[in-house]
Amino acid sequence: MVVDDQLVVRSGFVAVIDAEPDMEVVGEAGDGASAVELAERLRPDIVVMDVRMPGVDGLTATRLITALDGAPRILILTTFDLDAYVYEALRSGASGFLLKDARAEDLLGAIRVVAAGDGMLAPSVTGRLIHSFAQGPPAAADTSGVLSRITPRERQILRLVASGMTNAEISDDLDVAVGTVKTHVNRILTKLELRDRVQATILAYDVGLVRPSDFRAP
Repeated sequence: MVVDDQLVVRSGFVAVIDAEPDMEVVGEAGDGASAVELAERLRPDIVVMDVRMPGVDGLTATRLITALDGAPRILILTTFDLDAYVYEALRSGASGFLLKDARAEDLLGAIRVVAAGDGMLAPSVTGRLIHSFAQGPPAAADTSGVLSRITPRERQILRLVASGMTNAEISDDLDVAVGTVKTHVNRILTKLELRDRVQATILAYDVGLVRPSDFRAP
């Protein structure tokens, strides 16, 4: 589903996405309120969501949509390259963030990445997002005990995921098969009730499992 208040922009996204043999746009919305209603009715796999829209904005709509049962994954598209939007979008439950000036192939690639359960951040904002983490207050200790739900090995892999390592890099670092890493990551997401690696990274930072210096800039 594509959500953008500018008809020309929205139509352009729809045309690019519908041209792909493995993708189909099932609905369009021009504001956040309509997006929430359509997402609940149509149950899309992915929502491509604008940030600034009249009435209910994209961040509010993201929070409402990700609260639905069987919620779709959300890829935020915006012209505003601002850390505040990135961080709030991820806090709201988005699985990815891409700027509207990205190439068509980058948009399509981001949709596929998010659909596969991974996270997607525009390289131009990742470094500054990490920097903003470093400038913020120290992460809180895991007073909720959420990390007790996973094994020590899974905790180790979660820390590596949150530091920015891919499955292949984790595989090399721990000298285990990539398939083994994928299994561990899937178990972590299931046990901690997370949608993807982006949400896992936020949780790892929040509970103090990683520090800002652990994050890898692009």
